[in-house]
Amino acid sequence: MGYRQHLVRSLLAIQADGGVELSDGRRVGIRPVLVGRNAEKLAEIAKRHEIAEWTTDLDAALADPRIDIYFDSQLTSARVPAVKKAIAAGKNIYAEKPIAETSEEARDLIALAEEAGVKNGVVHDKLYLPGLRKLRRLIDSGFFGRILSVRGEFGYWVFEGDWIPSQRPSWNYRSEDGGGIVSDMFPHWNYVLEGLFGQVRSVYAQAVTHIDERVDEQGKPYTATADDAAYAVFELEGGVIAQLNSSWDVRVHRNELVEFQVDGTLGSAVVGLFGAEIQPRTATPRPTWNPDVKDDHDYLADWHQVPETTPMGNGFRAQWEDFIRHVLDDGPHPYDFRSGARGVRLAELALRSSAGGKRIEVPAE
Repeated sequence: MGYRQHLVRSLLAIQADGGVELSDGRRVGIRPVLVGRNAEKLAEIAKRHEIAEWTTDLDAALADPRIDIYFDSQLTSARVPAVKKAIAAGKNIYAEKPIAETSEEARDLIALAEEAGVKNGVVHDKLYLPGLRKLRRLIDSGFFGRILSVRGEFGYWVFEGDWIPSQRPSWNYRSEDGGGIVSDMFPHWNYVLEGLFGQVRSVYAQAVTHIDERVDEQGKPYTATADDAAYAVFELEGGVIAQLNSSWDVRVHRNELVEFQVDGTLGSAVVGLFGAEIQPRTATPRPTWNPDVKDDHDYLADWHQVPETTPMGNGFRAQWEDFIRHVLDDGPHPYDFRSGARGVRLAELALRSSAGGKRIEVPAE
């Protein structure tokens, strides 16, 4: 993600197009500086993309007064110490999520950033996806009437690593290294739900480890100690009920790797990463349950594609442009450390719900 989405498809693409356009029409260029642990890899990436500066010394980079923004896409377990250094250096901070491993750490970052007066943001990429942007338009237009429920399916089969290499790093499946699908995905679900439908008021979750042994990058078997699937019910403000399944142990039988169905009194929609289909009230068929008679009705044909009326570019790039405008223009930016901390808190409460087998109330703030 750090290389493909953030560097190549976002920052270098912005740089190639002459920078970011600000509210007054000015265009401001950007200058990336690569920081990492492996000098050989950094040098190769820098050469490949003609990036002038790279370093393995984070402290030296943070001491550079020419650098305005620190971006963190490390392992979650390494994020908090690095972000604290960046705050102390007076840098504006943009970070991948989760912003921290615990709510306590997240609250600490909030306090430090606000005391230092540095601007801060957390990646909220799902809201910038074409499918969810179309959903946002449908909601704003009143298409759904009163929204009743949201059902989401996310996931795919992640190979165990024995006969086919895994698509995800092994640390994702070790809780001691910060792994787990709840800590990975529930911060996403929090900002998706509150950004589109309303604040989460309660959670009931079941987190499980379906596959308890996998094979790592060196071909060695290891015990999977982190949850690899989670099944949750959320109550949102306004009484909307959301059911979200997240799994790395599911074979895909849907159009996209993530899909959400939203049902309302006046219409329904099914959206994914890119696609969006709708069925308004006036075009809803009248199904009748009769298990003794074969039903030949094509229910999928009753849905209509939402047309592509405006071009929608890369969502990660759009977020970067928004955050840079926030830093330079001082405009609003709702996806800050506080938003990121709410996602961390929801993951914690979901795990508590799973451990105790009960519904957990989510505080308003």
